[in-house]
Amino acid sequence: MALARDPAWYREGGVPDTIDGRFAMVAAVMALVLLRLEAEAERTRHESVLLTEAFIADMDSSLREIGIGDFVVGKHVGRLVGALGGRLAAFREAEALDAPVRRNVFGGEEVEEAKLRFVAGRLEALRARLRSLPLEALLAGEIG
Repeated sequence: MALARDPAWYREGGVPDTIDGRFAMVAAVMALVLLRLEAEAERTRHESVLLTEAFIADMDSSLREIGIGDFVVGKHVGRLVGALGGRLAAFREAEALDAPVRRNVFGGEEVEEAKLRFVAGRLEALRARLRSLPLEALLAGEIG
């Protein structure tokens, strides 16, 4: 969460500092971490499930905090989990993250190339860092 909340995404990267923009960054960072865990196959299945459950619990809590009622929270959480799944698929397939970032972080809207490159470049650097990180360090949360 701390990585997704880094003000640089919003200042230098131009990610909208809105609920949707913040969710986009949480989902992007989360997707990269889950893909790293996925690379370990069965060794990290339990941790992947726990992380996903923590994501769902956080989204549920956040929605309730902003006033979404009990009757529709589940539907909203379902959409957010689906959005996370979309990012997983997009990032899994992409060598460079420019196109998935344009679509998933900026919603396909026009964005200055420098800002797009800033966000995509930082996410690519995070992906590389996660790939080289020893599993023990990743599981200890030492990704920043």
